[in-house]
Amino acid sequence: MISSPHPNSPSAERTSVVVVGAGPAGLTVGNILRAAGVDCVVLETGTRRFIETRPRAGIVEEWAVRALERRGLAGGLPGRAQRHTACEFRFDGRRHRFDYTDLTGCHHYVYPQPLLVADLVREYADVRGGDVRFGVREVRLHDHDTDRPSVSYLCPETGERRVLHCAFVAGCDGARGVTRAALPPHARIARHDYGTGWLALLAEAPPSSDCVLFGCHPRGFAGHMARSPEVTRYYLQCPPGDDPENWPHERVWAELQERLAAADRPPLTEGRLIEKRVLDMHDYVVEPMAFGRLFLAGDAAHLIAPIAAKGMNLALHDAFLLGDALVAYLTRGEDGGLDGYSAACLRRVWDYQEFSDWLAELYHGAAAGDAYRAGTARARLHRLFASRAAATAFAEQYLGIGAY
Repeated sequence: MISSPHPNSPSAERTSVVVVGAGPAGLTVGNILRAAGVDCVVLETGTRRFIETRPRAGIVEEWAVRALERRGLAGGLPGRAQRHTACEFRFDGRRHRFDYTDLTGCHHYVYPQPLLVADLVREYADVRGGDVRFGVREVRLHDHDTDRPSVSYLCPETGERRVLHCAFVAGCDGARGVTRAALPPHARIARHDYGTGWLALLAEAPPSSDCVLFGCHPRGFAGHMARSPEVTRYYLQCPPGDDPENWPHERVWAELQERLAAADRPPLTEGRLIEKRVLDMHDYVVEPMAFGRLFLAGDAAHLIAPIAAKGMNLALHDAFLLGDALVAYLTRGEDGGLDGYSAACLRRVWDYQEFSDWLAELYHGAAAGDAYRAGTARARLHRLFASRAAATAFAEQYLGIGAY
């Protein structure tokens, strides 16, 4: 905890909620508060252009889309998103199509996170007149373990330290943000490391399939995910901490072609690589997700590797619960939502973490260099296509149906 700046400072302001971070979680919380007439300020270290263009996730689960629609926050998603009804596993040189809509009646949406963020910031700032301050520096939390918290920051225009006194702080600024750094020593952080890396790639190339592809290959996992008609996201399993410069254009495409090969399908459509970075596959969960008047949401509270495409969906789930709980408390004096916020979020967080862990072994087992792991991974794959019950259970977890 950092002690509070002087409350009578000429730069001091008051608001009900300070939201730190203008990603999907922070902007969703801000929009829910604005719709209920609750005053709030969103602080963001990046520029508006930066948050609207940085490449991030693209899979949105159907329940999340419906929740956005109910709150008037779906923006261009219903009209512009691709609707996916199936995925495809490729192993043993063959393709195995998995039609999850046939099993469940539900589907996925592919809508890149930058587009969703652009919709949310437009709704918050331009339509609902919300206060969002971009480019702030040296954000600090003060007295968040008391009933009089505040947040201060350096104004990018004047360099002056400004102070926002508030009732609550919503920490939505990610794994490396100041709200995560403000956790007390007794906070519990559970961490899991998968011992592998993924080379994350964006290619200026049209998708080579109408669905997501998962390549389970002895040389390592490979993934194909459409982002737009012109851009495709690819992943390649690689050693943790690998240098992206070890992966020139020719090597990347050679590995993708081999790991995603299917005898009855043409080669992948290749193109210029516009992003190339290595992700070390790990997860963490902060428990609880609330400390005094500070409530964490999204990656500030939990990180889930992109193995199951759950990160943005978890952030939205947190934001819906937190926004509604803050509105209930600040407008009606009801504290049940805030009291139960952490437990309610963590039930879904752990459900998704368990599925990610299970799926990781299916993806990585063939390349583990361990005959036992390779055999059990192959058994998991074959079971998906031999048992309708197993397939339905997988589809429900993949789509987030019935999560706690």
